Amino acid sequence: MRNKDFELLAPAGNLEIFKGVIESGADAVYVGGSMFGARAYANNFTEEELLEAIDFAHLRGVKVYLTVNTLIKNSELSKLYDYLLVYYKRGLDAVIVQDIGVVKAIHEYFPSMEIHTSTQMTVTGADGVRFLSQFGVTRVVMAREVSLAEMKRIHEETGMELEAFVHGALCYSYSGQCLFSSILGGRSGNRGRCAQPCRLPYTVEGKKDEYILSLKDMCGIKALDKLHDAGVYSLKIEGRMKQLEYACGVVKYYRSYIDSKKPVSDADYDRIKALGNRCGFTDRYYFDHNGSDMVTYVKPNFVSNAAEPSPEKRKLSIEGELVLREGEPGSLTVKRGDVTYKASIEPVSAALKAPLDKKAAIDRINKTGDTDFEFSHIKAQIGENVFVPNGALNKLRRDAISGLCDKLLKKYYRNDARYADMSRLTALPEHVVKSDAAHDEAINDYTTICSCMTRAQLDTLIGYECFDVFYLDFDMYDRNTLIQQFADDVKCLTKRNKKVYLMLPTIFRADSSDYFVTIAKELDKVSFEGFVVKNYEELYLTENLFTGKKVILDHNMYTFNDVSKSAFFEHGVSGDTVPLELNSKEIMHRNNIGSQMIVYGYYPLMTTANCVHKNTKGCDKKQKLIYLKDRYNKSFAVCNNCKECYNTIYNSLPTMLTKNISKLKEAGIRSFRYSFTIETPKQIKAVMDDKVAEYTNGHYKRGVE
Repeated sequence: MRNKDFELLAPAGNLEIFKGVIESGADAVYVGGSMFGARAYANNFTEEELLEAIDFAHLRGVKVYLTVNTLIKNSELSKLYDYLLVYYKRGLDAVIVQDIGVVKAIHEYFPSMEIHTSTQMTVTGADGVRFLSQFGVTRVVMAREVSLAEMKRIHEETGMELEAFVHGALCYSYSGQCLFSSILGGRSGNRGRCAQPCRLPYTVEGKKDEYILSLKDMCGIKALDKLHDAGVYSLKIEGRMKQLEYACGVVKYYRSYIDSKKPVSDADYDRIKALGNRCGFTDRYYFDHNGSDMVTYVKPNFVSNAAEPSPEKRKLSIEGELVLREGEPGSLTVKRGDVTYKASIEPVSAALKAPLDKKAAIDRINKTGDTDFEFSHIKAQIGENVFVPNGALNKLRRDAISGLCDKLLKKYYRNDARYADMSRLTALPEHVVKSDAAHDEAINDYTTICSCMTRAQLDTLIGYECFDVFYLDFDMYDRNTLIQQFADDVKCLTKRNKKVYLMLPTIFRADSSDYFVTIAKELDKVSFEGFVVKNYEELYLTENLFTGKKVILDHNMYTFNDVSKSAFFEHGVSGDTVPLELNSKEIMHRNNIGSQMIVYGYYPLMTTANCVHKNTKGCDKKQKLIYLKDRYNKSFAVCNNCKECYNTIYNSLPTMLTKNISKLKEAGIRSFRYSFTIETPKQIKAVMDDKVAEYTNGHYKRGVE
């Protein structure tokens, strides 16, 4: 393992911690600014602090990354450019982004800044990386659930620079696929305001106070050699809301073992654990898909039993040459590395009384005070009978150090930002607009869609003539017989003049992708309309493996703003689904051409790699519903998708917006979807008869901050 092959990336919640983690050995630091960061409740940096931080880091050869990793609303787009411009000019090294529209805008307007996709994008495979690389992405932060073997394959197939989480808190849900906090309390994880309902107790299968959704903290320090072998470049430590002692202490230990390449001692592992942990550590995701030993099961308090001493501020070494000769301008030349700066004062006078003492002059120059620099050596050429006032020597030192500092930082400054025209970035492809214009001529051209996940649901729904389009879930079919079964269903439905789409899984790991590629040619022969996709891996595959098939984005392929929508539609997408967290006003003020709205369904609150069924009863590969009951006695169904190996946790009540369809039509929406997931045939009938006893409006009225 070679040191240069790893970047140690540390968090910082304020300027003191920022400087501390750099002194402790971080190669790069990620921070949040005053807007668009996924830790809205952290002590994020002001503009003045962040500019100081960028300079502080660059003087020490350390990079700075800014989190812009929330989903951005249309109303906020106009603020994005000015917010980033000042940091871009100062030399900000990269931004960490979740929203594909933000990726598009930054690539367009800030051409020489790197773009790192956030773990919130849920990238789990090489195909997702390939899709994002088309937008100028330079680094992909892996979903925390991706194994080392999968990372190795992704790196080898794409050559993309990969970043992996190595230490800190683990979310139970795939990041970016969690609406639990949002739906229950209006605090959206996609907007940086997660209230962490996963850390609360639930009753599971009759057992009370089970912390079944709470994972132990990640610690990958024992797997550094394996991370290197997997092609991982950047090691991310979580913790922008952690204290100074924790952040600096963790960085110090990782720095030590990255540099020494030695096995981690038991004593140091215990010291790292003492800095802070939730019920111990795990690195299980590196090696396995899931595991009960990752779960805390008991109340997950963050325990810290040790305090590492704060690192001492280390000044930057410079060399100096002081020249003071009678009748000539006095000068001080300072040098760091290959950068030199010379400051001058007025010609030096002859001494009227006592001449300037050489040692006193050098001592005066050495007083660098609270600057970032200290002299390692000063050469002095001072005439025998000269005099220079202390004030002039102080000014000479200040000017020299200030000039050197500016010169060292100048190489980072930029002036190549392009003029921002957001209206141009929001434009949809011409064929999409023309298609919508054609629809305008048809007065009642509205489409009703149903999606279903089970055979029993399909058998029930096929009897309702009101549905124009059917989305059939990938999970309905056995892999060995998928083509024939799906073809039979398509034939049956098309005879009834229904259009059919295949709805792909929420998570598409390597095994799923490999299988999908093997059946692509046969699947393409089936006469169905297209696909409903839920991740970047599927989007890339459907775009490249199929011709003539339409692609619809599901709600979790977020089109929070019109730039995001434009970015997707430019890559062949035919339609999108309105994100579940937008309210009626925000829906009214978005471009709804080609958009559909879910007007009924149990919202998915979490999609997870860990399995509630496996962790409570053991893995028997049998799909069934398990229910979690919270402290308010609300029950949440958990469905285990065994074929693709993930869980979905659904809201306790369905969302019902059918009474708002006329208003949604005014917003330009022409397609309305009934999303059936955990319903029985009897419950489907209640929905269709408008006899649902209890339901919620979701975010339609309130939205999220």
